[in-house]
Amino acid sequence: MKVVMCDPSLFTGRYDDSLCRALGAAGVETTLLARPTRPTDAITPHAYDYAPHFFRRSEALRSRLGEGRAFRLVKAAEYGLGCAFGSIGPLAETDVVHFQWLPLAPADRMLLKRVKGRTALVHTVHNADAYHADAGLQGRGYRALLDMFDALIVHGETTRAALLNQGLEAGRIHVTPHPPMQLAPAGTADLAQVPDPIVPRILFFGTIRPYKGVDLLIEACLTLWRTGHRFELALAGKPFMDIAPLLDSVRAAGFGERLITDLGFLTEPRLGAHMSKADILAFPYRHIDSSGAFLSALHHGKPMLVSDVGMFASLPEAVAARVTAGNAAALAQALLPLVESAAIRQALGAQARAYGESMGSWKDMALATIAIYRSVLAARA
Repeated sequence: MKVVMCDPSLFTGRYDDSLCRALGAAGVETTLLARPTRPTDAITPHAYDYAPHFFRRSEALRSRLGEGRAFRLVKAAEYGLGCAFGSIGPLAETDVVHFQWLPLAPADRMLLKRVKGRTALVHTVHNADAYHADAGLQGRGYRALLDMFDALIVHGETTRAALLNQGLEAGRIHVTPHPPMQLAPAGTADLAQVPDPIVPRILFFGTIRPYKGVDLLIEACLTLWRTGHRFELALAGKPFMDIAPLLDSVRAAGFGERLITDLGFLTEPRLGAHMSKADILAFPYRHIDSSGAFLSALHHGKPMLVSDVGMFASLPEAVAARVTAGNAAALAQALLPLVESAAIRQALGAQARAYGESMGSWKDMALATIAIYRSVLAARA
């Protein structure tokens, strides 16, 4: 069987790499089509091929244009033209094209229309609410794209139920649980770049977006700091929102020395270094289906604080402290025992590690995915 995996923007590189490796190990001829890799990526193809099919020109201009509006416009133009007129040979000359992410729905529609009928089309719906309702033009028309696929893969019943509520046919939706992931390990140099904690440290890591609730976390931390509790807050990742007012509020309150920021696209080892040095990992999301960040942190054995949404809502009670989404006061109340008690942190961290070890493997995921491919190909035949 020949499969092309598509993640044009390499939005979930660790997920793509893990699944493609497992598919290749299971005997599937797999090629990952994405953008040219960057120094912050940790993609090392093993048992599969990697092809920088998308965004070649815009990525070549990235160092000169920066990450601002001009770069995004160039990327959008290149992608749109490529979807409308570019080569579709790699996508059409295969058994299955499996899209992980659809980065620009109006352009994606043109590409899918050109490919449909030539090969089987599969899409992993990582979140039923495309881009968490925060994408504007980028996600406009995403729901209509789902009708063009032969099969849709989701990672849990939350996403499946959401798609059914949107009118998708149950027979096209397949649930394959998301295995834990491990980022590239931190080396000595990476660990040296992250300061050692002086007091217990809370870490928020990954891309910083409105739905992830970093504002709620900062509000909760300010509440605890003002009542005399001593701990640090570290923010590590690339902001996709204006966080300057949030950081200013911490400094204005007199707690700037307790705030650690490492903002930008960070390498996997750098993120791993932050997780190694943190005492508590916080996921105060307003909404989510599944969280790759959470699944990449389990093996660190750190206590987790999560919201009661998506996959978090179904976690066993002992695995993580859970609070009502969107409630900063509840977040502060749940953080307090974690900040104050090393014993509670140790117990919750051990439960998190054990939970990760009990979950399925990427081999399991690959075999389930191959079964979906075969069912789609059989139906087409």
